Amino acid sequence: MNKEMVRMMSTLALTLLTLASCNNEAKKVDEKVQTPTPQVGGMKIAYVEVDSIMSQYKFCKEYSIILQKKSQNIENTLGAKQRALQTAAAKFQQDVQSNKYTQQQAEAVQTTLQRQGADLQALQQRLGTEFQNETNSFNKALRDSIQHYLEAYNKDKKYALIISKAGDNILYADKAYDITNEVVAGLNNAYKSTVKK
Repeated sequence: MNKEMVRMMSTLALTLLTLASCNNEAKKVDEKVQTPTPQVGGMKIAYVEVDSIMSQYKFCKEYSIILQKKSQNIENTLGAKQRALQTAAAKFQQDVQSNKYTQQQAEAVQTTLQRQGADLQALQQRLGTEFQNETNSFNKALRDSIQHYLEAYNKDKKYALIISKAGDNILYADKAYDITNEVVAGLNNAYKSTVKK
């Protein structure tokens, strides 16, 4: 399941590259005295550090914990069922070698073990699908949240372009174009947690 968590985090990072957002209505960020944002060829641009959103946006932090717990629960459930099945199969093997079963009894137990194995695979598939659906819902909500906030934020700022900066996707960017702190603060101010404490 650790591979699932890595895949989920990769999906989450890719989603953030598209700058998504929740359904919460954005509030205006307190205006701060700043140096004017530079313009490139008459076009006012800015960028946001995706890693900062991932690590500082309350929505991301809360849902990362939720998804991590859900992943751990799935892993624990499947692990316990797998161990129980392995124990039953090992006991069956010992009983067969000790001639404790008639052929008919051995076939019945073997059929039961095969059915339990198939049930375990079906459970693994179902839980994996549920987890992926929940991850997709989170990613969509995140994308919607960020886009909604940036629309409200940009009404006053009038940027022609706000881009995401993640890792090395932009090799160099002047810090004068960085609006990350304002965006993270605004997202956190607008976010209303729905997580039960």
